[in-house]
Amino acid sequence: MSEPPAQTSTRPGKTLETFDNPMPERDYTIRIEMPEFTCLCPKTGQPDFATLKLEYVPDARCIELKSLKLYIWSFRDEGHFHEKVTNLILDDMVAACAPRFMRLTGEFNVRGGIYTTVVAEHRQPGWQAPTPVTLP
Repeated sequence: MSEPPAQTSTRPGKTLETFDNPMPERDYTIRIEMPEFTCLCPKTGQPDFATLKLEYVPDARCIELKSLKLYIWSFRDEGHFHEKVTNLILDDMVAACAPRFMRLTGEFNVRGGIYTTVVAEHRQPGWQAPTPVTLP
Protein backbone atom coordinates (compact mmCIF):
# COMPACT_ATOMS: atom_id res chain seq x y z
CA MET A 1 0.00 0.00 0.00
CA SER A 2 1.46 3.38 -0.97
CA GLU A 3 1.84 6.33 1.40
CA PRO A 4 -0.68 9.16 1.00
CA PRO A 5 0.79 12.41 -0.36
CA ALA A 6 2.22 14.79 2.23
CA GLN A 7 -0.29 17.40 3.33
CA THR A 8 0.66 21.04 3.27
CA SER A 9 -0.68 23.34 5.97
CA THR A 10 -4.28 24.44 5.73
CA ARG A 11 -4.19 26.46 8.94
CA PRO A 12 -4.19 30.24 8.94
CA GLY A 13 -0.79 31.77 9.53
CA LYS A 14 1.26 34.94 9.16
CA THR A 15 3.92 33.46 6.86
CA LEU A 16 3.93 34.71 3.28
CA GLU A 17 5.87 32.39 0.99
CA THR A 18 7.41 33.59 -2.26
CA PHE A 19 8.95 32.13 -5.40
CA ASP A 20 11.40 33.41 -7.98
CA ASN A 21 9.93 35.83 -10.51
CA PRO A 22 10.00 33.90 -13.79
CA MET A 23 10.45 37.16 -15.81
CA PRO A 24 12.43 39.60 -13.61
CA GLU A 25 13.73 41.50 -16.66
CA ARG A 26 10.21 42.74 -17.51
CA ASP A 27 7.78 45.04 -15.71
CA TYR A 28 4.44 43.26 -15.61
CA THR A 29 1.44 43.50 -13.31
CA ILE A 30 -0.01 40.76 -11.13
CA ARG A 31 -3.60 41.36 -9.99
CA ILE A 32 -5.17 39.28 -7.23
CA GLU A 33 -8.70 39.69 -5.86
CA MET A 34 -9.57 38.31 -2.43
CA PRO A 35 -13.35 38.62 -1.92
CA GLU A 36 -13.54 36.76 1.40
CA PHE A 37 -11.41 38.89 3.75
CA THR A 38 -12.76 39.06 7.30
CA CYS A 39 -11.58 40.69 10.49
CA LEU A 40 -13.37 41.99 13.59
CA CYS A 41 -14.41 45.53 14.40
CA PRO A 42 -12.13 46.59 17.28
CA LYS A 43 -14.99 48.55 18.88
CA THR A 44 -17.88 46.08 18.70
CA GLY A 45 -16.26 42.72 17.98
CA GLN A 46 -18.63 42.25 15.03
CA PRO A 47 -17.23 40.83 11.81
CA ASP A 48 -16.10 43.16 9.05
CA PHE A 49 -16.07 41.81 5.51
CA ALA A 50 -14.04 43.16 2.61
CA THR A 51 -12.74 42.48 -0.84
CA LEU A 52 -9.01 43.03 -1.02
CA LYS A 53 -7.56 43.90 -4.42
CA LEU A 54 -3.83 43.52 -4.85
CA GLU A 55 -1.89 44.88 -7.82
CA TYR A 56 1.87 44.64 -7.98
CA VAL A 57 4.88 44.74 -10.24
CA PRO A 58 7.25 42.07 -8.90
CA ASP A 59 11.00 42.44 -8.73
CA ALA A 60 12.93 39.26 -7.84
CA ARG A 61 10.12 37.47 -5.93
CA CYS A 62 6.38 36.77 -6.34
CA ILE A 63 3.88 35.93 -3.59
CA GLU A 64 2.75 32.31 -3.50
CA LEU A 65 -1.05 32.15 -3.58
CA LYS A 66 -1.79 29.40 -1.05
CA SER A 67 0.30 31.11 1.62
CA LEU A 68 -1.46 34.38 0.75
CA LYS A 69 -4.83 32.71 1.28
CA LEU A 70 -3.78 31.35 4.67
CA TYR A 71 -2.26 34.72 5.62
CA ILE A 72 -5.47 36.59 4.75
CA TRP A 73 -7.49 33.98 6.63
CA SER A 74 -5.39 34.64 9.78
CA PHE A 75 -7.11 38.01 10.35
CA ARG A 76 -10.63 36.61 10.83
CA ASP A 77 -10.47 36.59 14.64
CA GLU A 78 -8.43 39.79 15.06
CA GLY A 79 -9.80 43.27 15.72
CA HIS A 80 -8.53 45.92 13.30
CA PHE A 81 -9.59 49.30 11.99
CA HIS A 82 -9.92 49.24 8.19
CA GLU A 83 -7.13 51.77 7.71
CA LYS A 84 -4.69 49.89 9.94
CA VAL A 85 -5.30 46.40 8.58
CA THR A 86 -4.96 47.51 4.95
CA ASN A 87 -1.61 49.17 5.66
CA LEU A 88 -0.44 46.26 7.83
CA ILE A 89 -1.16 43.73 5.09
CA LEU A 90 0.61 45.92 2.51
CA ASP A 91 3.66 46.23 4.77
CA ASP A 92 3.81 42.45 5.29
CA MET A 93 3.53 41.74 1.56
CA VAL A 94 6.21 44.32 0.71
CA ALA A 95 8.50 42.79 3.34
CA ALA A 96 7.92 39.32 1.86
CA CYS A 97 8.63 40.05 -1.81
CA ALA A 98 10.12 43.59 -2.15
CA PRO A 99 8.11 44.49 -5.27
CA ARG A 100 8.88 47.35 -7.63
CA PHE A 101 5.36 48.64 -7.00
CA MET A 102 2.43 47.39 -4.93
CA ARG A 103 -1.08 48.72 -4.33
CA LEU A 104 -3.59 47.17 -1.94
CA THR A 105 -7.20 48.30 -2.01
CA GLY A 106 -9.54 47.25 0.80
CA GLU A 107 -13.21 47.61 -0.15
CA PHE A 108 -15.06 47.07 3.12
CA ASN A 109 -18.73 46.12 3.14
CA VAL A 110 -21.35 48.47 4.48
CA ARG A 111 -21.55 49.02 8.24
CA GLY A 112 -24.04 51.51 9.62
CA GLY A 113 -24.80 52.78 6.13
CA ILE A 114 -21.14 53.56 5.36
CA TYR A 115 -18.83 51.85 2.88
CA THR A 116 -15.10 52.29 3.41
CA THR A 117 -12.38 51.92 0.78
CA VAL A 118 -8.73 52.16 1.81
CA VAL A 119 -5.94 52.33 -0.78
CA ALA A 120 -2.30 51.93 0.29
CA GLU A 121 0.73 51.93 -2.01
CA HIS A 122 4.43 51.12 -1.99
CA ARG A 123 6.91 52.23 -4.66
CA GLN A 124 10.50 50.97 -4.77
CA PRO A 125 12.88 53.96 -4.68
CA GLY A 126 13.87 54.95 -8.22
CA TRP A 127 11.27 52.77 -9.95
CA GLN A 128 9.27 54.51 -12.67
CA ALA A 129 6.04 53.09 -14.02
CA PRO A 130 6.15 52.30 -17.74
CA THR A 131 4.23 54.68 -19.97
CA PRO A 132 0.87 53.12 -20.86
CA VAL A 133 0.38 52.26 -24.49
CA THR A 134 -2.79 53.62 -26.09
CA LEU A 135 -3.82 51.83 -29.25
CA PRO A 136 -6.08 53.44 -31.87
